[in-house]
Amino acid sequence: MKISILTLFPNMFDGIFTESILKRAIENERIEIELINFRDYTLDPHNKVDDAPFGGGAGMVLMCQPIFDAVDAIRTPESKVILLTPAGKVYNQKTAYELRNEKHLIIICGHYEGFDDRIRTIADLELSIGDYVLTGGEVPAMVLVDSITRLLPGVIREESYTEDSFTANTLDYPVYTHPRNFRGMEVPEILLSGDHKKIEEYRREEAIKRTIEVRPDLLK
Repeated sequence: MKISILTLFPNMFDGIFTESILKRAIENERIEIELINFRDYTLDPHNKVDDAPFGGGAGMVLMCQPIFDAVDAIRTPESKVILLTPAGKVYNQKTAYELRNEKHLIIICGHYEGFDDRIRTIADLELSIGDYVLTGGEVPAMVLVDSITRLLPGVIREESYTEDSFTANTLDYPVYTHPRNFRGMEVPEILLSGDHKKIEEYRREEAIKRTIEVRPDLLK
């Protein structure tokens, strides 16, 4: 898979792509990351990519031309263009599974007060990572890349994500490791029994119990 990220701040991605699982996925050619500063595509003599909104209002708005031209330069028939916006569909694990099957994702990071609404016409999908506002789309783009990459073949073991939270519309069950007793808190005896069928049943029950307590909306 190839992911192209259109951003005004490509250096923000230095850390996430040079550490841990994402670094290995890039080195092992499971994923290709392309960072594009769409300021490079502006035709403005002063290198501007934003302007004041028509009708007045606070802040600056990203202009159409640099983003349209950047997308036009890299888009192919296999590309899926994602616009990150608070008005988008709320991102979840189901969408991550769907997007992992794409060959080329183009992610547009907004910034400033917003973007010219005509930019929406070049997007195949509009996504939001939650009901709050950030300073730009860079952090949401990192969330998408991380959550999708770990689902690609050969990045992590399949069993590591098939039982993830949200995969079965529940949160994950609680897990424990050594020591068996820590400050008086004991590991549940069932997990030490060696009875894998009962352990599986226990974990399923605990996953449902935790979901009911914390996120009952997932079970609807």
